[in-house]
Amino acid sequence: MCASIIRKIPCFFYLLLFWVGWVPISWSQIQDPEMLRDSLEKVETPEQITINSIFIVGNEKTQKNIIQREMDLSEGITYDWDEFVELLVADQKKIYNLQLFTSVEVLPIMVAEDQAEVLVTIKERWYILPAPIFSLADRNFTEWWVNQNRDFSRVNYGLRLDHANVGGRNEKLKVAGQLGFTQAFLLNYSKPYIDKQQLHGLAFSFLYFTNKTIPIRSVDNKQVFYTNENEEVLRRTLSTALRYTYRGSFYNFHYFSLGFHNTLINEDVLLQNPNFFIHDDNRLRYFFASYSYRHDKRDNVAYARQGQLLQLGLNRYGLFSTDDVNETEFTVLANKYTRLNRAFHFVTGLSSSFYLSPQQPYTLVKGIGYQPDFIRGYELNVIEGQQLFAHKNSLRFQFLNVAYDMSDFMPIDELSVFPFQAYLSLNFDHGFVRDRNNLPENAALTNSYLYGYGLGLDLVTFYDLVFRFEYSINSQGMGNFFINLRAPF
Repeated sequence: MCASIIRKIPCFFYLLLFWVGWVPISWSQIQDPEMLRDSLEKVETPEQITINSIFIVGNEKTQKNIIQREMDLSEGITYDWDEFVELLVADQKKIYNLQLFTSVEVLPIMVAEDQAEVLVTIKERWYILPAPIFSLADRNFTEWWVNQNRDFSRVNYGLRLDHANVGGRNEKLKVAGQLGFTQAFLLNYSKPYIDKQQLHGLAFSFLYFTNKTIPIRSVDNKQVFYTNENEEVLRRTLSTALRYTYRGSFYNFHYFSLGFHNTLINEDVLLQNPNFFIHDDNRLRYFFASYSYRHDKRDNVAYARQGQLLQLGLNRYGLFSTDDVNETEFTVLANKYTRLNRAFHFVTGLSSSFYLSPQQPYTLVKGIGYQPDFIRGYELNVIEGQQLFAHKNSLRFQFLNVAYDMSDFMPIDELSVFPFQAYLSLNFDHGFVRDRNNLPENAALTNSYLYGYGLGLDLVTFYDLVFRFEYSINSQGMGNFFINLRAPF
């Protein structure tokens, strides 16, 4: 049945796009830097080449220095031809990964046998996106559909304003007001560079939210939610942080954060779970600090097919003796993306985290089932503990890569091209979670080896949106169909 559905989906999209009059545009307009490398390998080339000038066109809003920051190529420099081609491809990827543009082309224009101009042509995105909020409060769609019985009271709604390029300087501003299952106010602002050398950046975040229904524990490796009889607010949380960023090279980032967290819960929660906060109080207050290192050399940060990602983190919860938490956490995320040929690529990724203490407040509890740690086939479960390891693997086949010109129907130029890519994936994940408390109600899946495997269909489309449809079977022999709205890793 799943196979027949997968076969019909591309046909359905083709019929729909044909019916509304969208026609495929040329392959050169589809974001694929490797096509540039292939085309340059077919022409007669000099041994060395000198760049006279670099021209950037299409940046009506984005400042030129933001684009130049991503480029290794420099004017007046002589390169070996092979090195020149590699830098052209790499620069195109880096500029596109700013996620400010719908398309990027970095092309050489030969003006002499061994001299060239470099033309950077970009098409900007629509940067200001006021949008309604309509999202599920649960961890994933299948959790809401199966475990929560498609309960529409577990929906968040509201308004959000995103500005992805404030002042044309790649500054990000997000303001959101939300009602529904979680009532919240969010304010985020980040400035990638505060100096002329474009090495140092700052970011600020503020979040306040309340809940009338909250998870208070897990039983049988599933979250248990609680609402009191009067439907009172059970949790009020305020969190704010300041982050400093240092980017000393193109692919390496260092983040230092300092913040404050305050959560107040209704006393009824402690009656249901006396260990919700571990200490004998209904308030949890602490300062926190974190450091993370990120090496990101992916060809596409939204859905990578080549490159690598490494992220190491050290989080400290509780900085002073008056804080209610005294906890240290280490995290590791390491993904490798290998392009096998034009159609196939293989992805493998490791995620791991561990706490030093044997028990944490439930608001800090982690495990398989909480992003970014998952094992396919266990989307309906939360497998909680102090140490976890997950290893994810996918062999993907791209069977569709087109873009559609909507300019006859869409007067906004930034929204006039609709890209569409489709991948079939063969998946295998495995890992384990160590629960040092050996809670009997969750013993079925903790402290044991877990695995899951299956098939998937990934759709990558407009503004890097990703839709995943997967059928997976876990190590208990249980199979299910899962829908997710983000890239797996």
